[in-house]
Amino acid sequence: MKRKSRVLIIILVAIAFVLLYLFSVYNSLVKAEENVKSKWSQVENQLQRRADLIPNLVNTVKGYAKHEKDIFEKLAEARSKLINSSTVEDKVKANEELSNALSRLLAIVENYPDLKADQTFITLMDELSGTENRIAVARKDYNDAVRSYNTKIKVFPNVIIARMFGFEEKPYFKAEAEAQKVPTVDFSK
Repeated sequence: MKRKSRVLIIILVAIAFVLLYLFSVYNSLVKAEENVKSKWSQVENQLQRRADLIPNLVNTVKGYAKHEKDIFEKLAEARSKLINSSTVEDKVKANEELSNALSRLLAIVENYPDLKADQTFITLMDELSGTENRIAVARKDYNDAVRSYNTKIKVFPNVIIARMFGFEEKPYFKAEAEAQKVPTVDFSK
């Protein structure tokens, strides 16, 4: 009788340890997933900040470049896509389009020296530059959180628990294809 009680106690303690470990891993996976969501929220926050600045920048440039209608339409369209996209993949794609449109806008600005000296434009460009830096930091933080989370759900024995409870890999925020090209700086114009 004593032997059965001792074996039963050992089995119950072992089950308790296994359950405790299971709860611990599950909770750490939930925290890691929430961290990814939080970091993505910061990326979205900065993308929204950029989208909010763009109408002011566009209106300032429009005053100088009234005939550059096409770029303003593309910029407005890209901004709208960014604001209305819902998934990470859609936001990344919309961000690429917006970055390309902004690059074209800044190329147009080069043709208007008076605009570049305008204080409103300078302030907006400083704000946009600061926002671009914030976006870069937020993307890095997001990707760090994704790396940590994805690693956590792939290592053994966490992978078993992650699969059991439906934890799935999160996508990284990848650089757009245009970022692979080396920019050309030409001061001869």
